[in-house]
Amino acid sequence: MAKQNKTLYYEATGRRKESVCRVRLYLTPGAELKINNKSVKKGSILFNDIEVEKYFPTDTAKEQYLEPFRLTNSEDRFAVIARAAGGGKQGQLIAFRLAVARALEKVDKDNRSILKPKGLMSVDARVKERRKAGLVKARKQRQSPKR
Repeated sequence: MAKQNKTLYYEATGRRKESVCRVRLYLTPGAELKINNKSVKKGSILFNDIEVEKYFPTDTAKEQYLEPFRLTNSEDRFAVIARAAGGGKQGQLIAFRLAVARALEKVDKDNRSILKPKGLMSVDARVKERRKAGLVKARKQRQSPKR
């Protein structure tokens, strides 16, 4: 029987609107880790099998997804693999940030006291309002006749 390679990781899920993101923070014993035929280095982030810099190319997005790592001083500590589905890019970005914050809390309970005051542990529960019968959208009505 083949020897199985057990890799230690911390997993968490984040949500925003229709977006759901699952994040795994891998503790790599060496400099490189092979997961699903992809080599991931310590400190790198793969988002839907694409480097995160290519998926979220703007500087403001980079600040947002690196914020939990910067606050906890763990930027180059983990190899990160994330899977996101649903919603748009901004919703996926915020779901990713929440998932990373939750995973970092699992790594060390003291991280919660660092991340919570910055608002990274709180879920934004706002979702699109449902459409009502007789209306065009959730609240938009047809124009009434003038006379």
